[in-house]
Amino acid sequence: MSSTKVRYLIFFQYFGTQYSGVMWTPVTQSVLGVQNYLEMAAQKLRPVGSIKFSISSRTDTGVHAICNTAHVDIERAAGKPPFTETVLVQALNHHLQPESISVLKAIRVSDNFHARYKALSRTYVYRIMTGCCYAQMPVFERHRCWPVQEGLNLAAIHEAAQLLLGTHDFSAFRCANSDNAFKSPIKTLLQADITPASCFLTHNLQYRDLQFWDFTFKSKSFLYKQVRRMTGALVAVGRGQLTPQHVKELLETRDPKAFPGSALAPPDGLFLKEVEYDEMDLSTEQILS
Repeated sequence: MSSTKVRYLIFFQYFGTQYSGVMWTPVTQSVLGVQNYLEMAAQKLRPVGSIKFSISSRTDTGVHAICNTAHVDIERAAGKPPFTETVLVQALNHHLQPESISVLKAIRVSDNFHARYKALSRTYVYRIMTGCCYAQMPVFERHRCWPVQEGLNLAAIHEAAQLLLGTHDFSAFRCANSDNAFKSPIKTLLQADITPASCFLTHNLQYRDLQFWDFTFKSKSFLYKQVRRMTGALVAVGRGQLTPQHVKELLETRDPKAFPGSALAPPDGLFLKEVEYDEMDLSTEQILS
Protein backbone atom coordinates (compact mmCIF):
# COMPACT_ATOMS: atom_id res chain seq x y z
CA MET A 1 0.00 0.00 0.00
CA SER A 2 1.24 3.51 -0.80
CA SER A 3 1.49 6.24 1.80
CA THR A 4 -0.48 9.50 1.70
CA LYS A 5 0.87 12.93 2.52
CA VAL A 6 -1.69 15.08 4.35
CA ARG A 7 -1.57 18.80 5.03
CA TYR A 8 -2.88 20.14 8.35
CA LEU A 9 -3.51 23.66 9.61
CA ILE A 10 -2.23 23.76 13.19
CA PHE A 11 -3.46 26.28 15.77
CA PHE A 12 -1.03 26.67 18.67
CA GLN A 13 -0.16 28.97 21.57
CA TYR A 14 2.95 29.72 23.58
CA PHE A 15 4.48 31.82 26.33
CA GLY A 16 7.24 33.52 24.40
CA THR A 17 9.62 34.67 27.13
CA GLN A 18 11.84 31.59 27.02
CA TYR A 19 12.11 31.30 23.21
CA SER A 20 14.05 33.21 20.55
CA GLY A 21 10.75 33.90 18.81
CA VAL A 22 8.37 31.66 16.90
CA MET A 23 10.61 31.04 13.88
CA TRP A 24 13.11 28.19 13.54
CA THR A 25 16.67 28.88 14.65
CA PRO A 26 19.87 26.84 14.18
CA VAL A 27 20.12 24.12 16.82
CA THR A 28 23.56 25.44 17.75
CA GLN A 29 21.89 28.44 19.39
CA SER A 30 21.42 28.33 23.15
CA VAL A 31 17.79 29.52 22.84
CA LEU A 32 15.59 27.94 20.18
CA GLY A 33 12.42 29.05 18.44
CA VAL A 34 8.91 27.69 18.97
CA GLN A 35 9.04 26.18 15.49
CA ASN A 36 12.02 24.04 16.53
CA TYR A 37 9.98 22.40 19.27
CA LEU A 38 6.92 21.91 17.08
CA GLU A 39 9.04 20.13 14.47
CA MET A 40 10.85 18.01 17.05
CA ALA A 41 7.49 16.93 18.50
CA ALA A 42 6.10 16.06 15.05
CA GLN A 43 9.28 14.16 14.14
CA LYS A 44 8.64 11.85 17.10
CA LEU A 45 5.46 10.69 15.34
CA ARG A 46 7.75 8.76 12.95
CA PRO A 47 6.63 10.35 9.68
CA VAL A 48 8.15 9.58 6.31
CA GLY A 49 10.83 12.23 5.73
CA SER A 50 11.53 15.39 7.70
CA ILE A 51 8.87 17.74 9.05
CA LYS A 52 8.68 21.46 8.26
CA PHE A 53 6.10 23.83 9.79
CA SER A 54 5.20 26.90 7.72
CA ILE A 55 4.38 29.60 10.27
CA SER A 56 1.68 32.12 9.41
CA SER A 57 2.72 34.98 11.67
CA ARG A 58 6.16 35.85 12.94
CA THR A 59 6.60 36.88 16.59
CA ASP A 60 9.88 37.93 18.19
CA THR A 61 11.64 37.03 21.42
CA GLY A 62 9.41 37.72 24.41
CA VAL A 63 6.20 38.00 22.38
CA HIS A 64 3.42 35.53 23.22
CA ALA A 65 0.63 33.94 21.20
CA ILE A 66 -2.86 33.16 22.38
CA CYS A 67 -3.25 31.59 18.95
CA ASN A 68 -0.78 31.41 16.09
CA THR A 69 -1.07 29.06 13.10
CA ALA A 70 1.06 27.02 10.73
CA HIS A 71 0.55 24.39 8.07
CA VAL A 72 2.48 21.14 7.99
CA ASP A 73 2.63 18.10 5.70
CA ILE A 74 2.76 14.72 7.41
CA GLU A 75 3.27 11.47 5.53
CA ARG A 76 2.98 8.18 7.40
CA ALA A 77 4.57 4.87 6.51
CA ALA A 78 2.88 2.76 3.83
CA GLY A 79 -0.27 1.09 5.10
CA LYS A 80 -0.85 3.55 7.94
CA PRO A 81 -3.83 5.91 7.63
CA PRO A 82 -3.39 9.66 8.11
CA PHE A 83 -3.62 10.94 11.66
CA THR A 84 -7.05 12.10 12.67
CA GLU A 85 -7.15 15.73 13.78
CA THR A 86 -7.86 14.76 17.40
CA VAL A 87 -5.07 12.20 17.59
CA LEU A 88 -2.59 14.60 16.02
CA VAL A 89 -3.34 17.29 18.61
CA GLN A 90 -2.99 14.82 21.47
CA ALA A 91 0.23 13.33 20.13
CA LEU A 92 1.89 16.69 19.50
CA ASN A 93 0.99 17.99 22.96
CA HIS A 94 2.37 14.81 24.52
CA HIS A 95 5.74 15.34 22.84
CA LEU A 96 5.77 19.09 23.51
CA GLN A 97 5.96 18.56 27.26
CA PRO A 98 7.30 20.31 29.32
CA GLU A 99 7.58 23.31 26.96
CA SER A 100 5.30 26.34 27.32
CA ILE A 101 3.77 25.48 23.93
CA SER A 102 0.38 23.89 23.31
CA VAL A 103 -1.42 22.78 20.16
CA LEU A 104 -5.05 23.90 20.31
CA LYS A 105 -6.50 22.43 17.15
CA ALA A 106 -5.62 20.73 13.87
CA ILE A 107 -7.66 20.92 10.68
CA ARG A 108 -7.01 18.89 7.56
CA VAL A 109 -6.72 21.28 4.61
CA SER A 110 -6.12 21.06 0.87
CA ASP A 111 -2.62 20.38 -0.44
CA ASN A 112 -2.28 23.93 -1.78
CA PHE A 113 -3.43 25.66 1.42
CA HIS A 114 -0.88 28.12 2.84
CA ALA A 115 -1.19 29.29 6.44
CA ARG A 116 0.48 32.63 5.77
CA TYR A 117 -0.96 33.67 2.43
CA LYS A 118 -4.50 32.43 3.08
CA ALA A 119 -4.84 34.44 6.29
CA LEU A 120 -7.51 37.15 6.07
CA SER A 121 -6.33 39.08 9.12
CA ARG A 122 -4.19 39.01 12.22
CA THR A 123 -5.18 40.48 15.58
CA TYR A 124 -2.66 41.51 18.23
CA VAL A 125 -3.35 42.59 21.79
CA TYR A 126 -0.90 44.59 23.87
CA ARG A 127 -1.54 44.64 27.64
CA ILE A 128 -0.70 47.75 29.66
CA MET A 129 -0.76 47.90 33.46
CA THR A 130 -0.88 51.28 35.21
CA GLY A 131 -0.37 51.99 38.87
CA CYS A 132 3.05 50.53 39.65
CA CYS A 133 6.57 49.96 38.37
CA TYR A 134 8.07 46.60 37.38
CA ALA A 135 9.52 45.91 40.85
CA GLN A 136 6.07 46.32 42.44
CA MET A 137 3.96 44.42 39.92
CA PRO A 138 2.36 41.05 40.78
CA VAL A 139 4.77 38.23 39.96
CA PHE A 140 2.05 36.50 37.90
CA GLU A 141 1.86 39.49 35.57
CA ARG A 142 5.58 39.79 34.88
CA HIS A 143 6.46 39.28 31.21
CA ARG A 144 2.74 39.47 30.38
CA CYS A 145 2.21 43.23 30.37
CA TRP A 146 4.01 46.57 30.31
CA PRO A 147 3.92 48.34 33.71
CA VAL A 148 3.42 52.09 33.45
CA GLN A 149 3.54 53.77 36.85
CA GLU A 150 1.50 56.88 36.08
CA GLY A 151 -2.08 57.03 34.86
CA LEU A 152 -2.85 57.55 31.18
CA ASN A 153 -4.91 60.19 29.38
CA LEU A 154 -7.32 57.78 27.69
CA ALA A 155 -9.17 60.48 25.74
CA ALA A 156 -5.92 61.55 24.07
CA ILE A 157 -5.00 57.91 23.38
CA HIS A 158 -8.36 57.24 21.72
CA GLU A 159 -7.97 60.37 19.60
CA ALA A 160 -4.51 59.31 18.45
CA ALA A 161 -5.62 55.72 17.79
CA GLN A 162 -8.31 56.94 15.41
CA LEU A 163 -5.60 58.60 13.30
CA LEU A 164 -3.96 55.20 12.76
CA LEU A 165 -7.11 53.54 11.42
CA GLY A 166 -7.47 53.00 7.70
CA THR A 167 -4.91 52.70 4.91
CA HIS A 168 -1.61 54.51 5.40
CA ASP A 169 2.06 54.36 4.63
CA PHE A 170 3.29 53.07 8.01
CA SER A 171 7.00 53.51 7.22
CA ALA A 172 7.53 55.56 10.39
CA PHE A 173 6.19 52.62 12.42
CA ARG A 174 8.49 49.99 10.95
CA CYS A 175 11.91 49.03 12.26
CA ALA A 176 14.57 51.02 10.39
CA ASN A 177 16.89 47.99 10.27
CA SER A 178 14.21 45.51 9.23
CA ASP A 179 15.21 42.70 6.88
CA ASN A 180 11.81 43.21 5.26
CA ALA A 181 12.45 46.85 4.37
CA PHE A 182 11.74 46.04 0.72
CA LYS A 183 8.13 45.09 1.50
CA SER A 184 5.35 47.60 0.93
CA PRO A 185 4.75 49.84 3.96
CA ILE A 186 1.14 50.39 2.89
CA LYS A 187 -1.10 48.68 5.43
CA THR A 188 -4.78 48.94 6.31
CA LEU A 189 -5.44 49.02 10.05
CA LEU A 190 -8.94 47.62 10.59
CA GLN A 191 -9.08 47.99 14.38
CA ALA A 192 -7.33 50.12 17.01
CA ASP A 193 -9.24 49.76 20.28
CA ILE A 194 -8.26 50.49 23.86
CA THR A 195 -10.44 48.68 26.38
CA PRO A 196 -10.27 47.87 30.13
CA ALA A 197 -8.84 44.47 31.01
CA SER A 198 -8.77 42.49 34.23
CA CYS A 199 -6.30 40.81 36.57
CA PHE A 200 -7.34 37.97 38.85
CA LEU A 201 -5.37 39.58 41.72
CA THR A 202 -7.22 42.91 41.69
CA HIS A 203 -9.38 41.82 44.63
CA ASN A 204 -6.21 41.90 46.76
CA LEU A 205 -6.01 45.25 48.61
CA GLN A 206 -2.31 45.49 47.78
CA TYR A 207 -3.17 45.72 44.07
CA ARG A 208 -6.42 47.66 44.23
CA ASP A 209 -4.91 50.67 42.43
CA LEU A 210 -3.73 48.67 39.43
CA GLN A 211 -5.54 49.09 36.13
CA PHE A 212 -5.13 46.99 33.00
CA TRP A 213 -5.76 48.07 29.41
CA ASP A 214 -5.83 46.07 26.19
CA PHE A 215 -4.61 47.81 23.05
CA THR A 216 -6.08 45.74 20.18
CA PHE A 217 -4.91 46.05 16.58
CA LYS A 218 -6.24 44.16 13.56
CA SER A 219 -4.94 44.14 9.98
CA LYS A 220 -4.32 41.68 7.19
CA SER A 221 -0.62 41.99 7.97
CA PHE A 222 1.79 44.20 9.90
CA LEU A 223 5.27 45.58 9.41
CA TYR A 224 8.14 44.41 11.61
CA LYS A 225 7.63 45.90 15.10
CA GLN A 226 4.68 47.99 13.87
CA VAL A 227 2.40 46.99 16.76
CA ARG A 228 5.06 47.72 19.39
CA ARG A 229 5.73 51.11 17.80
CA MET A 230 2.05 52.01 17.57
CA THR A 231 1.51 50.97 21.18
CA GLY A 232 4.55 52.89 22.37
CA ALA A 233 3.42 56.03 20.54
CA LEU A 234 -0.08 55.79 22.02
CA VAL A 235 1.29 55.28 25.54
CA ALA A 236 3.56 58.31 25.02
CA VAL A 237 0.43 60.28 24.11
CA GLY A 238 -1.29 59.00 27.24
CA ARG A 239 1.69 60.13 29.32
CA GLY A 240 1.70 63.58 27.74
CA GLN A 241 5.06 63.01 26.04
CA LEU A 242 3.46 63.19 22.59
CA THR A 243 0.20 64.62 21.28
CA PRO A 244 -2.25 63.10 18.78
CA GLN A 245 -0.94 65.67 16.30
CA HIS A 246 2.57 64.24 16.75
CA VAL A 247 1.24 60.79 15.79
CA LYS A 248 -0.33 62.27 12.66
CA GLU A 249 2.94 63.97 11.78
CA LEU A 250 4.86 60.72 12.32
CA LEU A 251 2.62 58.97 9.82
CA GLU A 252 3.16 61.78 7.33
CA THR A 253 6.97 61.69 7.61
CA ARG A 254 7.07 58.09 6.30
CA ASP A 255 10.51 57.93 7.93
CA PRO A 256 11.31 55.15 10.44
CA LYS A 257 14.17 57.27 11.80
CA ALA A 258 11.67 59.94 12.84
CA PHE A 259 10.14 57.59 15.40
CA PRO A 260 11.42 58.36 18.95
CA GLY A 261 13.38 55.29 20.00
CA SER A 262 12.35 55.70 23.64
CA ALA A 263 8.71 55.16 22.64
CA LEU A 264 9.17 51.55 21.45
CA ALA A 265 7.03 49.29 23.66
CA PRO A 266 8.84 46.26 25.15
CA PRO A 267 7.93 42.80 23.81
CA ASP A 268 6.59 41.43 27.10
CA GLY A 269 3.01 42.70 26.81
CA LEU A 270 2.41 41.70 23.19
CA PHE A 271 0.15 38.76 22.29
CA LEU A 272 -0.84 37.44 18.88
CA LYS A 273 -4.50 36.84 19.60
CA GLU A 274 -5.94 35.42 16.38
CA VAL A 275 -5.25 34.56 12.75
CA GLU A 276 -8.46 34.56 10.73
CA TYR A 277 -9.26 32.44 7.64
CA ASP A 278 -12.13 32.07 5.22
CA GLU A 279 -14.26 29.15 6.40
CA MET A 280 -14.52 27.93 2.81
CA ASP A 281 -10.76 27.34 2.75
CA LEU A 282 -11.15 25.05 5.76
CA SER A 283 -14.17 23.13 4.52
CA THR A 284 -14.26 19.43 3.63
CA GLU A 285 -15.60 20.28 0.20
CA GLN A 286 -12.53 22.37 -0.53
CA ILE A 287 -10.23 19.50 0.46
CA LEU A 288 -12.01 17.00 -1.76
CA SER A 289 -12.30 19.31 -4.78
